[in-house]
Amino acid sequence: MHHRTSRRALLTATAATVAVAATGVVAVPGAAQASGTSTDSRLKRLIARMSLEEKVGQLFVMRVYGHSATAPDQADIDANLAEIGVRTAAELISTYHVGGIIYFAWAHNTRDPHQIADLSNGIQRAGLAGPTPVPLLISTDQEHGIVCRVGEPATLMPGAMALGAGGSRSDTRRAAQIAGAELAALGIRQNYAPDADVNVNPANPVIGVRSFGSDPDSVAALVAAQVKGYQSAGVAATAKHFPGHGDTSTDSHTGLPSIHHTREQWEELDAPPFRAAAAAGIDSIMTAHIVVPALDPSEDPATLSRPILTGILREELGYDGVVVTDSLGMQGVRTKYGDERVPVLALRAGVDQLLNPPDLPVAWNAVLEAVKSGELSEARIEESILRILRLKWKLGLFRDPYVTHRGVDRTVGTRAHLDAADRIAEHTTTLLANTGALLPLSRRSHRNLLVVGADPASPSGTTGPPTTTLAEAFQELGYAATALSTGTAPSQARIAEAVAAAQGKDAVVVGTYNVTATSSQRTLVAALAATGVPVVTLALRNPYDIAQLAGTGYAASLAAYSWTDVELRAAARVIAGRAEPEGRLPVPVQRADTPTQALYPVGYGLSY
Repeated sequence: MHHRTSRRALLTATAATVAVAATGVVAVPGAAQASGTSTDSRLKRLIARMSLEEKVGQLFVMRVYGHSATAPDQADIDANLAEIGVRTAAELISTYHVGGIIYFAWAHNTRDPHQIADLSNGIQRAGLAGPTPVPLLISTDQEHGIVCRVGEPATLMPGAMALGAGGSRSDTRRAAQIAGAELAALGIRQNYAPDADVNVNPANPVIGVRSFGSDPDSVAALVAAQVKGYQSAGVAATAKHFPGHGDTSTDSHTGLPSIHHTREQWEELDAPPFRAAAAAGIDSIMTAHIVVPALDPSEDPATLSRPILTGILREELGYDGVVVTDSLGMQGVRTKYGDERVPVLALRAGVDQLLNPPDLPVAWNAVLEAVKSGELSEARIEESILRILRLKWKLGLFRDPYVTHRGVDRTVGTRAHLDAADRIAEHTTTLLANTGALLPLSRRSHRNLLVVGADPASPSGTTGPPTTTLAEAFQELGYAATALSTGTAPSQARIAEAVAAAQGKDAVVVGTYNVTATSSQRTLVAALAATGVPVVTLALRNPYDIAQLAGTGYAASLAAYSWTDVELRAAARVIAGRAEPEGRLPVPVQRADTPTQALYPVGYGLSY
């Protein structure tokens, strides 16, 4: 991983930079929570030693391809050269002095725990080898549920809406504490979670089950619980997406959504979770690429809005932690201004960290030129750098930024963590319909099962496919179960195949995925029910599927809120009666034919 002499030398260098050169006092272990005045004095002296280029670099958090900081695969070198103009993570850091790196599975950063730890150490060595040695803040999107960058053998927890269905603050905090401990062991010290959006729009294409629910107070309580869980484990939590992305029918990855809440509605619906996060001492808040005319009549996206980020977040909510943009590669922030203006406008609005610009050379040089020209003062960017360095100091990165394989093995995917995930997941599965008390399925009368349905790709690339996972879970519970993938848009031939496979079975379990009025998933459920074999539907993502399945003849219906293995195994145990269906809807399910009426209200859920 790294030689002891090298590690000591680099740690000595960074300690000297911050402590000896700054104040004449050697940094000591445990000093991360030193008084604000003392720490700020040290950090300001460190900033004063930076070149302008180094200062600008500290503001950026960038993607980079490869499993290694210095020796990635050739395909990843080629991708880095094409997108950034550098070969490796180490070269990215030496060239642009970036303050952070974001990990993605698709960038081949997260193959396995030891590799991730080694990559993190290589990144830190590169940061401490610079003219002004500064550790990096390594981040990722590990929301759990449907957004997950680090997969098995790390512990995968239920996602936000599943935890909302469980309704337990202690479970929600424990899930974050375990997730945070495992991230920290891998060298990932900033997590872009929890999602603080209140999902009041069932048609929301980008948030949905990433939200804890539709009730602002309930969401606020669970957001605060996760903030405390992550940060107790030494990971900076990030509430997103400010000022609230819960009521939109446009995906900000592909367009610029508008939220038409009045100021009063924003205060009532969107603000409470962010206020709760701030009150819980959250380390960072992520902006949204959305327009909220009631908060800023200029109709600039919130990421670029000074009235929203400085006026409301900083001044009204009193938040003085790190503000990070959502990815600057998303269309929502690129619609109105060019890529060279976006980072400058974001900093003028009050942002600290510029996340993942599509063209780093363009963005980095734009900020550099804005400072040189006086559009951005050096004092302004130093405010942001100080917040970023404070966070790195608080996390202990100046004392020791490195991780070890031993620490990984002691922490990541341990039996205690996996068992806790299973227990938490059992409290989340929601039973919505149970005609004739079909469930729990008796092994005496309903032992022979067919599992069909959608097999969406694993959020982390390491779990599933769902039909296979469910079938295996039922087999472990003593059932005979066969899996048949029918997809999210089953053809007539595939439906006929499923109907034929259902002959002689005692029950069919159908995994559904975002069913619409015209979806052939409805046809599949109806055709299976017409065989006379009892059909159990399980919503693998949004719990709204049941409204679109009205009249298809299913006998029982449940919501799992995600298709990762931990939630699917829990659903199988509930169907089998090995666990009680304790989950309660955290969002209302509206009637498909009369959307103004609730088919099932918030808090609904059946029991055995």
